[in-house]
Amino acid sequence: MPGVTYLDDLGHPWPPIAGDETLTLLGSLERQRATFAWKCSRLDEPGLRATVGASTITLGSLLKHLAFVEDSYFSWRMLGRSPGPPWEDVDWDAEPGWDWRSAADDRPEELRALWEAAVARSRASTAEILGRGGFDQPGAGVGDDGGDVPNVRRFLVDLIEEYARHVGHADLIREAVDGSIGEDPPPDFGFAAPGSRTA
Repeated sequence: MPGVTYLDDLGHPWPPIAGDETLTLLGSLERQRATFAWKCSRLDEPGLRATVGASTITLGSLLKHLAFVEDSYFSWRMLGRSPGPPWEDVDWDAEPGWDWRSAADDRPEELRALWEAAVARSRASTAEILGRGGFDQPGAGVGDDGGDVPNVRRFLVDLIEEYARHVGHADLIREAVDGSIGEDPPPDFGFAAPGSRTA
């Protein structure tokens, strides 16, 4: 997997220490994905529905929301394709925030599978984007009212920021659920990190 040059003993991917822009951005995204994955791992339905304080955010809703974000960014914004089901079947004007709310109706295995499948599609889209020339190309799905079209690089940075924000949420929720803290996943965290050890 581009951007992942090292997996530590716990299977946690690290971006290159002195890589180029492409490898650094993709490595950072993979590290965020892996950290988020372990924050959501080994939890049953009550664990994925737990909240902290006045917030309604749950690990389950984060899984579904980030699955939507993955498909929205890589399929629609970057490549101009439909994000696919279930997203294309939702009336977003009538049901804003559906991804957050509807997670309460899904089983843990469904939420994890939905997110993992979205990440797999995003990785395939990344390979396609790199094959077409990289991050300088304009996004195909959206432009602002002034006619400017963000390039793929901008969308990738936005996605990294989205993950970083929600990994922070996941940190707090997971600690409240069972006291687990930190960045490194336990050895049996249950989500396969991409790539292979090369250093």
